[in-house]
Amino acid sequence: MPTLASATVGARFWLLIEHAGPWASHLPECDLPAEVHALIDRATRLGVRPQLIRRPGRRTATKGPYRVMVADTTSEVPWIAEGVFEDLGDLDLGSLVRGVVPESCILVKEPVFLVCTHARRNACCARIGLPIARVLSESLPGRVWETTHVGGDRYAANLVCLPHGLYYGSMSQAAAIAVANAYRHGEIVLDRFRGRAGIPEPSQAAEHFVRAHTGELSVGGVAVESTRSDGDVTEAVVRHGEVRFRVVVERTSFTPCGMACADSITTYRPVALEHLQCGTPVLT
Repeated sequence: MPTLASATVGARFWLLIEHAGPWASHLPECDLPAEVHALIDRATRLGVRPQLIRRPGRRTATKGPYRVMVADTTSEVPWIAEGVFEDLGDLDLGSLVRGVVPESCILVKEPVFLVCTHARRNACCARIGLPIARVLSESLPGRVWETTHVGGDRYAANLVCLPHGLYYGSMSQAAAIAVANAYRHGEIVLDRFRGRAGIPEPSQAAEHFVRAHTGELSVGGVAVESTRSDGDVTEAVVRHGEVRFRVVVERTSFTPCGMACADSITTYRPVALEHLQCGTPVLT
């Protein structure tokens, strides 16, 4: 099953709230303190993606100040910061959506890894995700969290790398370790890479095909500069170093179980990929 260009589009800004207690299928249904629900509502209104997080294996809620993390994944220099709050009303989410680190939060220098283990949303997320979260946590203590639904249950187990918002799906334990090690060195593993959160799906696809063509794996080595869409077809200009490519992608459907299965998956295929400096097509 193809995973490319399936990262959650509406997840540029992130709010992570530590809560080890039980998670209902949807955040509004969770048994949370009123001020946590108020913060989640405030985040949603501002276009910030809220997630509950907990340490791998921890299920008992703890009392005390609230630990939160906030992230901006698509700024020129993506960042993640954390803070501890007695009163969640003191967290300035307005600063976050302006791309500014909120007061009382401190920038986190090391990457943060989220593994979806949201059993009430999809049993496979927990069945496959829980062992991956534990293994990753053993190799990267303090950097790994279980989290609620990140989008794309069909791709379980899902792994998100912050602050860049890189999505991976269909993870195995070995694949997750390889992805985490690569990201810590500023690189992407293209196999099982779903794309980057907060970016339109056609742009994710265009970036993917340029990476596949050039072999470029550095996180910042490829960037979509502009796009133009007409129905299911999108034309993009993609930069790779000093070189620019014209990439045309087409949205299409994939039915993993054959024609008898009604559940089709949207994916993208390359229509054209050409070097703009010389104008010679390299894929048509």
